[in-house]
Amino acid sequence: MKITIIAGARPNFIKIAPIIKAIEKQQSEGKTISYRLVHTGQHYDKNLSDTFFEELNIPHPNANLEVKSGSQAEQTGAIMVAFEKELTQNPCDLVLVVGDVNSTMACAIVAKKMNIKVAHVEAGIRSGDMTMPEEINRIVTDSITDYFFTTSKSASENLLKNGVDSSNVHFVGNVMIDTLHQNLNRISAPSFWDEFDLETGNYIILTLHRPSNVDEEKSLINLLEGIDKMVGDKKIIFPIHPRTKAILGETNLNLKNILFVEPQGYLNFMYLIKNSFAVITDSGGISEETTVLGIPCFTMRTTTERPETIEIGTNNLVGISIENLTLEFTKFLENGLSKRGIPELWDGKASERIIAILLTK
Repeated sequence: MKITIIAGARPNFIKIAPIIKAIEKQQSEGKTISYRLVHTGQHYDKNLSDTFFEELNIPHPNANLEVKSGSQAEQTGAIMVAFEKELTQNPCDLVLVVGDVNSTMACAIVAKKMNIKVAHVEAGIRSGDMTMPEEINRIVTDSITDYFFTTSKSASENLLKNGVDSSNVHFVGNVMIDTLHQNLNRISAPSFWDEFDLETGNYIILTLHRPSNVDEEKSLINLLEGIDKMVGDKKIIFPIHPRTKAILGETNLNLKNILFVEPQGYLNFMYLIKNSFAVITDSGGISEETTVLGIPCFTMRTTTERPETIEIGTNNLVGISIENLTLEFTKFLENGLSKRGIPELWDGKASERIIAILLTK
């Protein structure tokens, strides 16, 4: 079996690393399976892409489509044009896509139009929010996928409700957590740890990148100032996304607690998460990692495609207003974190299950 694996953005790199390891393990045991790694170039900042390949020991991509940024349509179209050429020159039996970024949908469409099977890792998750580009990417990808690998039973149920053949839906667990398990003994403090006098539990991690939170400069500033006041004497480490940084520009902010840093590599970022007091974010993936690490997470969104992080894990969905965030954060300070657990099959072995299943197809 020849598999073409697609990676385009930061979360993709984290998800493909254990899949590649699982393939290589099967190869070492004499199984007939090979892979070709295609980086679409959707994330091209070194701190958002190259660093993850280096840290997670992912082989250098066989091809980089170098599509870079643009509008949703421009980027999706550029990926499709470039990937069609790639597949024409390098045929395969299966295209494996992960997550819900533009690269996921674009490459799935190209593969299906070339009569190549598609496997979707992290299939079936739904936020119900059609204003999110990722939700559209998920729905389109799952509408043409052949083999569905899900992180939760609820994701599997979403697919079955839409008429997907149950024999093609496989609840395998979470490959993001595979990577976390495989690298926990390698995480390390970032260079600014001592400079900022960071200690376990004396700081909060903040990440913001969604349009609803960062696209309008005035509301972004109000949000940052509100978070700054809300946390008391806790430091706030904010690895600022290039897009968010550009929106703030040269604005003179009056912040006493928020410390801006560059986007972090995986090993440094996971160290920061693991040792933090809490996390404030609008990311979906981070709520999965905080759940496994037992770190309180406050997600600034009105919906989540990962309900298990709330029902079982440490995630709190707090909306996008500073008032509601402050209310929920204050409750946490007063009452602490209720007893939480780790979702089923988030045990570090999802990738092994995926490749074992694909070898039977």
